Amino acid sequence: MNKASVMNKALAEQRESNKSKGAMMRVRLKADGRIVEILADGSERSLRRTPARESANGEAVDAAYARGVRARTKLTQAEFASRIGVPIETVRNWEQGKRSPRGPARALLKVIDKAPQVAFAVLGDAKAD
Repeated sequence: MNKASVMNKALAEQRESNKSKGAMMRVRLKADGRIVEILADGSERSLRRTPARESANGEAVDAAYARGVRARTKLTQAEFASRIGVPIETVRNWEQGKRSPRGPARALLKVIDKAPQVAFAVLGDAKAD
């Protein structure tokens, strides 16, 4: 689950708890990534955040998966990024848990995980066209 969906879930939970009060909640996203509620007096109250999906050792599941897929290909981050046609920063962000691969990127990682030779052969052919 990426940061935005975690935040949306936390906000949805807060909205549900405030429905009975009939008041609309005002929130602000702080520079450090926290979401705070703006109270009537102008002060702020931190909202409880739902944790991202994490493995037993506290590591983000998507980050571990992305790192594992790349590791099984025995490619460096730079080589892997080049082979799949994304900037190296994208691979780094996935592996550090700063971003989660979504949509087509997630599907591509699954294909690479299950059939790396086929995936890279197809990707190689696509670049040659």
